[in-house]
Amino acid sequence: LEKPNQGRIIIGNDELMLKPAKSGELQAADIKQLEHLRARVGFVFQNFNLWPHKTIIDNIIEGPIQVLKIKKDQAISDAEKLLDKVGLLDKKDAYPANLSGGQRQRVAIARALAMQPQVLLFDEPTSALDPELVNEVLAVMRELAAEGRTMLIVTHEMRFARDVSSKVVFLHQGVIEEIGTPEQVFDNPKSERVKDFMASHRQN
Repeated sequence: LEKPNQGRIIIGNDELMLKPAKSGELQAADIKQLEHLRARVGFVFQNFNLWPHKTIIDNIIEGPIQVLKIKKDQAISDAEKLLDKVGLLDKKDAYPANLSGGQRQRVAIARALAMQPQVLLFDEPTSALDPELVNEVLAVMRELAAEGRTMLIVTHEMRFARDVSSKVVFLHQGVIEEIGTPEQVFDNPKSERVKDFMASHRQN
């Protein structure tokens, strides 16, 4: 989604080969390798990005059938198990417009899991939700963390971040301000900016 200017992209033991573009940014040197690595990464967006014209079950099975080449019967069976996991099996024939924001985000998580990813990326998964719907999404994410799934989460949910993460990265104006364990970053930050932020958060 964003083209890097520098650095490396490594998923598991595989490093994405990069080359400079005319713009000065980096781009994939091998499109087939890029597609292969993309298939191993699930992405949950803050605005759900469900297809409005498809039922919930059809939203989930589209990727496995088209990309993973899974047979439809198997894809439906797998999707039903995932919907049960996120507490929405009874909504499988509904359309996204008939679900609350929290329910749609749980469907988006199930859809990402259906692609059997090695890594799950979450972009502010609760920021577009009404406050009373946030906890139902965080509960599903806590369960995934307890299963040992690798997740990279952009969030302002501080208590959640502290509870479930093994490593915390604090960003300020697009730059890494501090990185460490939850205990290091939340309780004993070195950066004055992070100290101020944590003090303000505790007051609130």
